[in-house]
Amino acid sequence: MAIPISERETQERAPRMWIPPLLILPLIVYNILVFFFFGSIEGGWATPILEVPMVSGTAWTLSLSDTFLVVTLFLLFVEVLKSTRTDAGSMFEHMASTLVFVAFLVEFLVVAKASTSLFFLCTVMSFIDVVAGFSVSMRAARRDFGAG
Repeated sequence: MAIPISERETQERAPRMWIPPLLILPLIVYNILVFFFFGSIEGGWATPILEVPMVSGTAWTLSLSDTFLVVTLFLLFVEVLKSTRTDAGSMFEHMASTLVFVAFLVEFLVVAKASTSLFFLCTVMSFIDVVAGFSVSMRAARRDFGAG
């Protein structure tokens, strides 16, 4: 059944719930683990989670830091998908993502426990989120308005 144009326009203009930048989750989880739990965990981020024997005879070990990066990459993917929206709230979401990037960057530069390769890679992912978000939104806005 086809939806009449007026109903379709109403559905498209319905307000949607604001979702905070998802990359704030790795920032929070990293800080909780590093400042509260890694004093009691042997090995910290290098703690093996899974070990899989390979055909070559060696064992592939998945560490806590590897798992953290995979989850953060998935969240980055969802953030890029979120950036394709061109509604009024999208600019606010981009600003919030920029604030998350600034928090990552400041913590990386100032806090000793955040001066790790893992935290640096999360900071880079946050930067990619900001740049991709603005780029995708500008491209989508040009398409919507028929420019360029």
